[in-house]
Amino acid sequence: MEAVLSIVVGIFFSVAIYLMLSRYSIRILLGVAVLGNAVNLLLFTSGRLTREVPPIIGAGMDTLPADTANPLPQALILTAIVISFSFFCFLLVLTWRAFQELKTDDTDEMRKAEPAHEPLPPLGY
Repeated sequence: MEAVLSIVVGIFFSVAIYLMLSRYSIRILLGVAVLGNAVNLLLFTSGRLTREVPPIIGAGMDTLPADTANPLPQALILTAIVISFSFFCFLLVLTWRAFQELKTDDTDEMRKAEPAHEPLPPLGY
């Protein structure tokens, strides 16, 4: 099962990189969302996929048995889901406001919307 999920993670990363290299901001936004899901699935796969033994330390034991799932990646995934969703919402609002102002989601056309006669921003401080 872990080999199948590893292939799925690779496909997710490939799709995310392909979408993020696009010149349309909506595709970039979807690529960021798919990338977040790929990272979550990667963390989930790294914690061993087993359902037989719950990650509970029994009476008289000091450590978990060897065949239990690691609970730490599952806790990290919960945090990563919240962070990736808030980042997705921020990018969604940013994309929507850029579309309202510039009437396009093409990043090349957004670049042409810059004023031609104003000086360039400073390269450093």
